[in-house]
Amino acid sequence: MTPILLAPRRFGDDRGWFSEVYVEGRWRAAGVADRFVQDNQSFSAQVGTLRGIHFQRGPHAQAKLVRCVRGAILDVAVDLRAGSPTYGRHVAAELSAANGWQLYVPVGFGHAFVTLTPDTEVAYKVSDVYAPDCDGGVAWDDPAIGVDWPLPPGGPVLSAKDAALPRLADFDSPFDFDGTLLGTLGEPVQV
Repeated sequence: MTPILLAPRRFGDDRGWFSEVYVEGRWRAAGVADRFVQDNQSFSAQVGTLRGIHFQRGPHAQAKLVRCVRGAILDVAVDLRAGSPTYGRHVAAELSAANGWQLYVPVGFGHAFVTLTPDTEVAYKVSDVYAPDCDGGVAWDDPAIGVDWPLPPGGPVLSAKDAALPRLADFDSPFDFDGTLLGTLGEPVQV
């Protein structure tokens, strides 16, 4: 599996719009086959709040389905599958409350985002419960990954945990390559 950018349909009228943000059968047809067991939501007050690059290793490895419900983020998925020809490469997309897009991040990929607006809220589904002993990550600013983060002049707002994550060179991946190469996201899949 590789990341997939999704665009849920919106049905609008003079009141606003309505959207089905997750319908198992339609998402499965688009390539999202995971069963989601937990919903998470984060709030970030400041522009430039950067969370990640995070993952969970087995036995509680997590796939994620991420969307921004208020504000906007640059959302990033990094290939962390040992043996992958695209190991360390990433894809990124701007998710916002305005566009309603979602990024599916499968197991084997690290996930991170940076807020582009103040008072941003991100909601995401995960395919396994949070397990602190399986929690891991790699450095957000690793030049081997090379994310071009749109940061404010003062730099990112980081947690102490995220500031101390290892670089890829010091990382032993718990994920195996499944034969699927990381491509580009392209246009979102309509669901």
